[in-house]
Amino acid sequence: MENPFESGHIKNYILSYVSVVVIMILFFIASTLFNDVKEVEKKVFDTNISKNSSPIKVVKDTMEVNSSRFKLLDKAY
Repeated sequence: MENPFESGHIKNYILSYVSVVVIMILFFIASTLFNDVKEVEKKVFDTNISKNSSPIKVVKDTMEVNSSRFKLLDKAY
């Protein structure tokens, strides 16, 4: 194997490295220019808590009818 510094092949290695860097920069510029940023509307959550916060009553008859080999959780998280 020849030493690339002595045989003059170092120019090819540097040229290929620079070309890869230039292509990466061009892709970055193209992605920033053609990327349309849409206006995102601010989400407002309802802070009023209703007074009717009664717990949900589970009817045991429906549990027996829908019995399967999988047990569902009593409370959804």
